[in-house]
Amino acid sequence: MSNADTTAYARLKDRFARIATIHEASAMLGWDASAMMPPGGGAARGEQLAVLAGVAHGMLVAPEVAEDLAAARAEGAWDEANLALMRRAHLRATALPPALVEATARANSACEKVWREARPRADFAAVRPWLEEVVSLQRETAAALGAATGLSPYDALMDTYQPGIGVADVEPIFAAYEAFLADALPRAEAIQASRTVPVEPQGPFPVEVQRALGRRLSERAGLDYEHARLDESAHPFCGGTPTDVRITTRYTADSFGQAMLGILHETGHALYERGLPEAYARQPVGEAAGMAAHESQSLIIEMQASRSDAFLSWLGPELHAAFGGDPAAYSGANLGRLWRKVERGFIRVEADEITYPAHVILRFRLERALIGGELRVAELPGAWAEGMQRLLGITPPDDRRGCMQDIHWHDGAFGYFPSYTLGAMAAAQLMQAARAALPGLDEALGQGDFAPLVNWLRVSVHNRGSLLGFQDLMKAATGRPLDPSAFMEHLGARYLS
Repeated sequence: MSNADTTAYARLKDRFARIATIHEASAMLGWDASAMMPPGGGAARGEQLAVLAGVAHGMLVAPEVAEDLAAARAEGAWDEANLALMRRAHLRATALPPALVEATARANSACEKVWREARPRADFAAVRPWLEEVVSLQRETAAALGAATGLSPYDALMDTYQPGIGVADVEPIFAAYEAFLADALPRAEAIQASRTVPVEPQGPFPVEVQRALGRRLSERAGLDYEHARLDESAHPFCGGTPTDVRITTRYTADSFGQAMLGILHETGHALYERGLPEAYARQPVGEAAGMAAHESQSLIIEMQASRSDAFLSWLGPELHAAFGGDPAAYSGANLGRLWRKVERGFIRVEADEITYPAHVILRFRLERALIGGELRVAELPGAWAEGMQRLLGITPPDDRRGCMQDIHWHDGAFGYFPSYTLGAMAAAQLMQAARAALPGLDEALGQGDFAPLVNWLRVSVHNRGSLLGFQDLMKAATGRPLDPSAFMEHLGARYLS
């Protein structure tokens, strides 16, 4: 290998590190917009994010990048994978005109701010023109990416969030789940109705106590607050950077479950970011392996581990010590009935494991139609209501509990939603493999100890970054590619037996 080849690769690594640093700055500005920024800062913040997006895009599409990519050679699996991911990023970036990149960032930021104000009022009319602009720009983006990559427009958007996974992979999985749901949901409801009604712990539950307890639980799961923050936002999320990770939740004094489980969910995301390979920080291969992979890490902590019988038996006394009241309400068995309750609800983030995929299937179908031009934004509320009725037999009473509930579309994230259910299925499969590798795992969770699970995930998932594609990552960690049967088996054991 010539010096010119290695020098070209070195220049690329330096450039991509600088681009990643710009993205880190954007991530922190985005976190601040959701958690700290006063309402009056929205317009300026939108311009800041648009300019940074334009700068990063300009650095990626500069003529010298193409020259270096043509000349560069790398040795070793990690550097070869890194170079391949650089070429992928360059191909996608050069498909998008700079004006489109900046216009998209501005439109997303503006729409999100309007959505935050309109959502509590269920005022779809207020946000509709802003969302129409976002959808129009997403269609333009999808068409450009599709033309460059040889994918369909919607597949090109999906590929943004989980590379290598498209409609052809997801449709049969979702169709099979819809058939499973038609049988499993009424069965689970009948079994639940035959059992003891859970006791609701009696509040109020002071937010200050919840905040302190949530931090302790996330620390118990392995989150290091030398490199993390816990804050509040309208929609819980994990942001920031691998060395400065930011998680948020939302509190209500009437209940603690949503906040605690939300913190544990976001902690799973944060642990993934903290576990990424430091040797390839700010390089494409050092990033997470996609959003389905990311969701698997949040859900293995929240759904698989934190709602397990073993962990709940440990958690109950901790909750009782924090909030007081009737000890029976905090028994592991009662918490299991509360936090694993099956219910046909309107809100995705409050849905149980059985009905949650139906919420994702609905969004997947609607956003495909929006990007494909078969559905107009003005028709979204009606299409949403019809889809919910078909999938779960319920109709939302207003748009706040319908098509306005999620931030994703209002922030331009089209093609993201399938990752949630793919992640849930991957989490079940990973937990199955972890239990096989760690015979004492449930005993550890029964002592509130996540370390065995997290250490296994560090080696099996986190430390691999994007060295492997999603399916190869699943093969390496579990011995087979994504297999939805593990998720069905998990649901059957937890809800149908």
